Amino acid sequence: MVFRCKAPLLAASALVSTVGFAGVAHADAFYLQSQTTVGAGRSFSGEVADTGPSSLWWNPAAIAGITDAEVQVSATAILPKGDVVDNGTLISRPGQPFTAIGGQTRSRDPINNGVLPSGSFAYPINDRIAVGLAVTSPFSFTTDYDANSWTRYSADKTRLRTIDIQPSIGVVLTDWLRVGGALNVEYTDAYLSNALPNLSAALPDGSQTLKGDGWDFGWTAGVQLHNKLVSVGISYKSSIKHTLKGDLTVAGLVGPLASQNRSLSGVTAQFNTPGQVIVGGRLRATEALTLNAQVVAYNWSKFDAIRLGAPINVALPENYRDSWSLAGGFDYAVSPKATIRAGVQRAVTPTQDGLRDARVPDSNRWTYSAGGSYRMNKHMTIDAAASYVDFKDTTIDRATAAYAGTAAQTVILTKGLLQNAHAVVLSLGGRFSF
Repeated sequence: MVFRCKAPLLAASALVSTVGFAGVAHADAFYLQSQTTVGAGRSFSGEVADTGPSSLWWNPAAIAGITDAEVQVSATAILPKGDVVDNGTLISRPGQPFTAIGGQTRSRDPINNGVLPSGSFAYPINDRIAVGLAVTSPFSFTTDYDANSWTRYSADKTRLRTIDIQPSIGVVLTDWLRVGGALNVEYTDAYLSNALPNLSAALPDGSQTLKGDGWDFGWTAGVQLHNKLVSVGISYKSSIKHTLKGDLTVAGLVGPLASQNRSLSGVTAQFNTPGQVIVGGRLRATEALTLNAQVVAYNWSKFDAIRLGAPINVALPENYRDSWSLAGGFDYAVSPKATIRAGVQRAVTPTQDGLRDARVPDSNRWTYSAGGSYRMNKHMTIDAAASYVDFKDTTIDRATAAYAGTAAQTVILTKGLLQNAHAVVLSLGGRFSF
């Protein structure tokens, strides 16, 4: 008997999950918000309403009305910790009862530490118009489970890198109104792998690897309203439809599944990252104290499925839900040269119970931040920030099937836990004018 295996379906599922696991690092699901050190110091509570290139990613209107050319650069170290624990995961091969998945039952710190760079530049054309460029990495992380981990059939090694290039323009329309627009040009590169079960538990696992990359486009638009005491900012970052093209390799299958070992080129995968509506404000409470608040609504329901083109031609549901984050913070000028800041943020995960897997052990979290700036001279300011991100323990409970719909169908009932997850995030940056 020859089985017609659908192993490439698992590769598609792995790709979707890849972009989700970054949430345990420092953001909402797979969005990394660590684009500036100034923002990190106040838990990103006022970026959409602040001015200068440090806020360019959140609102292109931020550069309208600047008088000097300005540059900001930041480097953020993300140091995540956490345990992904088996809590009774079962596997059923064809004609066999459910048995324990076996393997390492506790995976410690599967997310690698990383450094996230970012930078932006703004130049005034005249007293009302400025142009700018932000270069960020909003979706980047690496996970690495041991080869014998209980997660191996859904997650082994994953690497995702993005580079977002955002050319922008900001315009002062009146003394109190500024507007801006930007194009987001985004490059994405992904590599992921997972194990494939052979038909006998006595046989070693097979494997599959998927890698691909692509260029995609989105846009950002925003407004700011200013008076002497209050600044209000509103912006929208569009959803981006990502199309990755690359190679799929399946190896190590034996017996009736051996015919499914293959290497395919030109495999395409499409998925949507969420749009964002960002609203925030800054209140000058005293000469020294500024209060900040910001809410972000994420249209994560756009990430409903991943769609694979020829030769696979399937759509795999993901069923993310819309989510939000809310942050508050302050900046306090200790002296003409030194400013301290702090903030707190609450973020709700878009992943849902019953649909969460080991590549996406995201959960609700609180972020607590503190930072400061020191003006070295009239052209240079140094910024520093530190954050602690505390994640709620949650379940990992998504059912999957290898070779679904065939005589070789192997059902995996995932039952696990995310425990003790947290992250320390350290950021250092500088702002320069000339």
